Amino acid sequence: MKSLVAASVGGLSLLAVAIIDRPDPAAAPTLTSPLATIAAFDAPLSDPPARPVAPTRRALGHPVLAPAPTAIAPSALTDVVKKTCAGCHSEQRKQGNLSLQSFDMASINGSPELAEKMIGKLRAGMMPPPGRPKPGGDTLDVLAGTLERMMDARYALNPNPGTRTFQRLNRAEYERSVKDLLGVDIKAESWLPLDTKSANFDNIADVQMPSATLLDSYLDAASEISRLAVGDPKASVSTSSYKIARLASQVDPVEGAPAGTRGGTSVTHTFPADGEYVFTITLHAIPTGQLFGSAAPFDEKIEISVDGERVALLDIDRGMHESEPNGLDLKTVPITVKAGPRVVAAAYVRTFEGPVEDLMTPIGNSLPDTQIGIQDAITIQGHMKLFTVTGPFNPTGVSDTPSRRRVFSCRPLSAAEQRPCAERIVSRIGSQAYRRPLTVSDRKAIMSFYDEEAKSGGFESGVRGAVEAILASPYFVFRADEVAVTAKPGSKVAVSSNDLASRLSFFLWGTLPDSTLTSVAQRGLLTDTTVLVAQTKRMLADPRADALATRFAAQWLRLQDVEKVHPDPLLYPAFNLQLAKNMQKETELFVASLVRENRSLLDLYTADYTYVNEELARHYGMADVVGTDFRRVSYTDKNRVGILGHGSVLLLTSQGNRTSPVLRGKWVMEVLMGSPPPPPRAPPPRDAQP
Repeated sequence: MKSLVAASVGGLSLLAVAIIDRPDPAAAPTLTSPLATIAAFDAPLSDPPARPVAPTRRALGHPVLAPAPTAIAPSALTDVVKKTCAGCHSEQRKQGNLSLQSFDMASINGSPELAEKMIGKLRAGMMPPPGRPKPGGDTLDVLAGTLERMMDARYALNPNPGTRTFQRLNRAEYERSVKDLLGVDIKAESWLPLDTKSANFDNIADVQMPSATLLDSYLDAASEISRLAVGDPKASVSTSSYKIARLASQVDPVEGAPAGTRGGTSVTHTFPADGEYVFTITLHAIPTGQLFGSAAPFDEKIEISVDGERVALLDIDRGMHESEPNGLDLKTVPITVKAGPRVVAAAYVRTFEGPVEDLMTPIGNSLPDTQIGIQDAITIQGHMKLFTVTGPFNPTGVSDTPSRRRVFSCRPLSAAEQRPCAERIVSRIGSQAYRRPLTVSDRKAIMSFYDEEAKSGGFESGVRGAVEAILASPYFVFRADEVAVTAKPGSKVAVSSNDLASRLSFFLWGTLPDSTLTSVAQRGLLTDTTVLVAQTKRMLADPRADALATRFAAQWLRLQDVEKVHPDPLLYPAFNLQLAKNMQKETELFVASLVRENRSLLDLYTADYTYVNEELARHYGMADVVGTDFRRVSYTDKNRVGILGHGSVLLLTSQGNRTSPVLRGKWVMEVLMGSPPPPPRAPPPRDAQP
């Protein structure tokens, strides 16, 4: 089994070539990429077939298939397909919308889609279906292997890297890019709509359809983010809300909240200016409108803190009701906060120690179900629903912030130095954002925004306008490869070194290339296979490569669906949101270790280790694991090896109140085997009634 690193490098080699999407049958395709130079191999099959010459794809990181264990003549394989498969896949029946009645092994090169579909079904053991007669021995393996070699030979003779559709930054890529570019933590969901997915992936260019609404969203985001990065002494009042999930634990301390508190929430909020802000907490109600937890045998208080320092202490009125003017809202007086990213927490002051219990079982959350809280067997505690920050009121200026230090790499000491300083800032930020050196035209266009804003607002306002122009530019938002104007329609052209660096970075890190990769690309070295492999290994060793687990693997394994499964609170009262997140993180850390340690893909199924913290270990029945940090442990139960024993996989392939072997099997076939089960067979038609 090829290692993950080798497989990654092999996949990246296909990034080095693109087809210009301007079909012209008269244009003879030319291959110009040194990474895509492949020696032709294999002649048309004859009876018996000639032994194929080993392809030279190994230099590109592609696996080279071993010779088939047994040689079977193409005519014999044709007979096998017709006798075994053509009964269901005939012109009349066309099971799976597929006909193999006229199948001929000697001409399968002309039907690559058919061959690939057959390979997938054969390798998954789905063809022939269960209950149907199968040829003896290793005939089916030989058939699949022969088809694979023929398709590989076909590719080697005429490599097709596919066409390059323009691609835009999705939500996750936009967030990471803004963070690397300006040092501002944002939630792209505040401006950008949901990403369109294909095969559960949100970065497939073919389905990223632009629209006027989407473009307006990027413009709105650019305007707001530039103000957060530079600061806005004239910032207008705005509101940001943070939702606390119903299954979020209100018993355990929240990371970022002061010691001696429990539950609530902790967020990093970027304040646009020095000024006064109002914090609002909305509490949960029972179905009749009263405060959830109003019958608690103790008084409750909520502490508001900024960067760990208490700024307000709010008493909870047990008599609150949704019908009152203020409803279940608690508001602070205006509180002065300086600009920049601040850790803001709203949490309950802990009033007692020990577990929160009903008569039978400890409960890890305070609100598993809104109906449970009114029953006698539950120790009732309050539960936060929403945390809101509103402001600034009476802004007084903008203090120094990490993003301002990132943006203002120079400071003018006179009016004459302002524009040259702005040009240096624009050149640095613009080159990083555009993933290439700025042209004279680029710099002129961005500086026109600086000049316009600087007329009325001065140097900092001009820089903010320039930053907004960069963020709104299609060169930042869209990832379109540069193509020479002399390139012929339909021809294969080499991807430039700068564009290859961008593809590599977004694939491995989900963000912009770093300075090292940019330097290598601008020297034109990245098209060298040795350099490409070296840079790939360097980037895989970087912590940012965890994006392969949190982004690629999470979408491949559908881990984002874990939060969509809601176990029955009556059956599983101890289940909470943090436990679900721990399950997801376990799988992400496991996949990240496969990449980092260059392990075999087979470890997905056979690994006898995993990653757990105390809460997850307790759920699994593992001993001697203490604390919130995850660590590597070995299984004592060998039935749990591999990801099929992970809580995340078991949860997302279950119903809310029971396990589901059908869902689990379907997930294995679709996700791990790439061969979704066929649709259910239609019932036979009823006999005609007289």
